Amino acid sequence: MHLVPLNPVDGALPEPQLTELTSVYASNVAFHRLSGDFPDPEHIDAAQVASSLAPDFAHPASEVLLIRDEPDRSVGVACLLHEHPDPLDTYPWIGLLLIHADFHGQGYGRVAVAHIEARLRTDGRDGARLAVLQNNPKALGFWTTLGYQEIDRRADRQAGRPCHVLHKQFQ
Repeated sequence: MHLVPLNPVDGALPEPQLTELTSVYASNVAFHRLSGDFPDPEHIDAAQVASSLAPDFAHPASEVLLIRDEPDRSVGVACLLHEHPDPLDTYPWIGLLLIHADFHGQGYGRVAVAHIEARLRTDGRDGARLAVLQNNPKALGFWTTLGYQEIDRRADRQAGRPCHVLHKQFQ
């Protein structure tokens, strides 16, 4: 598996990468129904995906990673926030992990998280945090199985949605 950092050119992703990302986003209708991030989760287009990712690309401490299992096959996307806006929170955050629905339940998410954690360790980080929407028990189960533990419940900064805040201290 490969984590490919995405870098917009002149403020936009190259068309092939945006097409790959749109496929990943559009396949996750159930998640987008829960999140409310898109007005019509069954009809997500490239312009909406580009708009959704624009804040991540604009933030200097953010990184968007295309997850590939082969050089030409995308299986997901991850967004990392290397520095949290709260200066007292010194941990990197996994802002999004989205695996293409065709690959759910096949271990791709678990392997992607292992690669993300290894990358963070290489950067000298000793743990990571993330938020899971409270209305998404499937995601909560996924992350707790991987060793993330709830440390708080609060609304997310972006949309005020109730969330579980999870933390994992790396071994």
